[in-house]
Amino acid sequence: MAGLHFELVSPARLLFSGNVASVTIPGTEGEMGIYPGHSPILSTLKPGVVTVYKDGGSTDRIFVRGGMVEVNPQGLTLLAEVAIPMAELSREALAQQIKNAEEDLADAKPGEAQRKATETLEHLKALQSAI
Repeated sequence: MAGLHFELVSPARLLFSGNVASVTIPGTEGEMGIYPGHSPILSTLKPGVVTVYKDGGSTDRIFVRGGMVEVNPQGLTLLAEVAIPMAELSREALAQQIKNAEEDLADAKPGEAQRKATETLEHLKALQSAI
């Protein structure tokens, strides 16, 4: 049994809860690999793909559109603004996420809100070109 307990929660549902070998997350400061015994951290997430490495070598990939992550002695908890398993992510669903991000950008006030909205839209478009 793996030594890292991982939970991924979105406002809509609990997407994953269980013990894993490791998890790779898209932190705002860069991609991070989280393994059993990792130092405690609290970080924000950028839009991207979370890869869950299970015992035995299988993986789950889940798209997240921002959120936050906490690593503590009990494990890893990821709270995502939006989370969609890659197996469920269609071009149409991603196009809707891009449309939502474009609307957010149009409504954003100049400054930090506009910068974040622009960054989110850029990440979503990069993901769209990758699938």
